[in-house]
Amino acid sequence: MPDKNSQLRQAQEEAEEVKVIMMDNMEKTEERKAKLQDLDKRAEELKLKSKSFHKTSMKKDVTVWRKSSEEFRGYLYKSQGMVDDNPNRIVDYIRPGPYRLDWDSLMTAMDIIETLDQGCCVMRYTTAGQLWNIIAPREFIDFSYTTDYQDGLLSCGISVEHEEQHQSYVRGFNHPCGWFCVPTPDSTTTPAQSLLTGYIQTDLRGMIPQSAVDTAMASTLINFYTDLRRALKKA
Repeated sequence: MPDKNSQLRQAQEEAEEVKVIMMDNMEKTEERKAKLQDLDKRAEELKLKSKSFHKTSMKKDVTVWRKSSEEFRGYLYKSQGMVDDNPNRIVDYIRPGPYRLDWDSLMTAMDIIETLDQGCCVMRYTTAGQLWNIIAPREFIDFSYTTDYQDGLLSCGISVEHEEQHQSYVRGFNHPCGWFCVPTPDSTTTPAQSLLTGYIQTDLRGMIPQSAVDTAMASTLINFYTDLRRALKKA
């Protein structure tokens, strides 16, 4: 039988372990709050800077613009189009979750590495090669956050550093990106309609001609709306 002194020491050690865990969790919580606030702010800033965009493509009721990114030596792309459904359901299909991989033709795999909070996670996903594999398959590790925005929702994200990397993929990097989804003024009609606006600034990395990146981004964004509309209609 352990004596009282050893029991006391064990209790003190356990209490110290609990204290360390609690302090660690508190620090992580504060870091997450700061990261969420920063990402939310940067996503909103993307929308405020939309006046200097230049139109690059318009097809299938989707318009794509671009402007020089302030984050890297590439472009920030803006896309916009109407989608027949309410913001909750639309964003539910866009955010990391059970639906995205089923309809997004560019995405080949998706795993949620860590769930941090409601609507907040770290995810890994891979994309297919594009333009006859001029752009090879890519891998991304993103911090994703979904929150209320005006009368709709915002799903935004940014890439984070992660040591593990699959050799068969080039590691891309997403600078602050966001999908803003708000109901139209006459959204009380049936079916409901929402305006979906995306801001994407992806550094694909690797030696890729800018013309190939522009072609791929415009095509990818238009196909995104096409695939999403089809999936929502089928469901």
